[in-house]
Amino acid sequence: MSNGQSACDLTLKGIERAAERLAGVIHNTPLSRSETFSQMAGGEVYLKYENLQKTGSFKIRGAYNKIRELKEEGDIKEVVAASAGNHAQGVAFASQQLGIKATIVMPKSTPIAKVKATEGYGAAVCLAGDCYDDAYAKALEIQEEKGAVFIHPFNDCSVIAGQGTIGYDILKSIPSVDIVFLPAGGGGLLAGVAYYLKNINPRVQIIGVQAEGANAIYRSFNEKQLVTLPYVSTIADGIAVKTPGSLTQELINQYVDRIVTVSDADISSAILSLLERNKQVVEPAGAASLAAVLSGAVNVRGKRSVCVLSGGNIDVSFIHRIIEIGLVARNRKLKFKTVMPDIPGSLQKFSTIMSEAFANIVMVQYDRMSADLDPHEVILHIACEVGGKEHGEQVIRMLQQNGYQVIME
Repeated sequence: MSNGQSACDLTLKGIERAAERLAGVIHNTPLSRSETFSQMAGGEVYLKYENLQKTGSFKIRGAYNKIRELKEEGDIKEVVAASAGNHAQGVAFASQQLGIKATIVMPKSTPIAKVKATEGYGAAVCLAGDCYDDAYAKALEIQEEKGAVFIHPFNDCSVIAGQGTIGYDILKSIPSVDIVFLPAGGGGLLAGVAYYLKNINPRVQIIGVQAEGANAIYRSFNEKQLVTLPYVSTIADGIAVKTPGSLTQELINQYVDRIVTVSDADISSAILSLLERNKQVVEPAGAASLAAVLSGAVNVRGKRSVCVLSGGNIDVSFIHRIIEIGLVARNRKLKFKTVMPDIPGSLQKFSTIMSEAFANIVMVQYDRMSADLDPHEVILHIACEVGGKEHGEQVIRMLQQNGYQVIME
């Protein structure tokens, strides 16, 4: 492919200039081979750890490049942005570094930890509305009132160029890469990296990854028109976008080979694997790329693949829920119910069988209110930890052999 220009005048030179601006400002995040995931996938799997980036995500790249460019071009006093997450912190950090005032509008439902983190980077935070769209509308009002510049999270050429510097990093480290997996929400990361890699080495396959419950880019790519979703539903809030950017989608349609989707269970399983095997905390959106490999959504056998872990800003209070979903997805946790006599000794007998099967009970709940029960029966809801699929099947067989009817939940 030639070093042509897209509708937003994105160029290789613009991305390389962005890399120069970012040098010494952001972390040179690791890009390394994972032996564990390589064995699981049957190919060489490398991870790009943007979860270790300043502000905890790749978003600082695009935000800093945009604001730095504005400062180079003229006298800029103030910027405004709307975000419930990583873009907020990226704009706040970049503005602080460049001595520019920043106002970030966040939905009222934003976790207090994210609000405090954004304020910690020196930005003024305004809470408005119940969702991103409300915050966005408020941000445009503030922009008008103050004469500030609005920094879009993805549908901006300078932001896209900043995100594209990850492609620059990848080729510098692994020139012979075969496939690159990138999470996609609004599309800035996917568009920028795809543009850079395809123009340098058209042989590289670019795979965008979306959550099943937020698949606007997937649909737009396949239907050849910009699709707006009526709603989104996924644990991956960082890529839960109803409408992709018009600029980003145009670049994606031109330079991306394929878009795939992964389930929340796939994402949770990938997060759990990263915690257990790599000792890395990665947010759901950031783990989507690896989820596409581990779930088998794309066959990488015999290939050299890079999964971009785009961020690590996970809500601590939500981690336990994600781990639980991941354990169930990987057959490490069983949830089932069974009926037993409501008499002394019944629970002890059940517990003995579970102990002999080496299953660790983590939750027990009695239900005496069901209309289907006889007066002297109780439904027992159980959650237990097991060693995997085969062990779980063994536990169920032992219960059935002892007269229990097991119904999975």
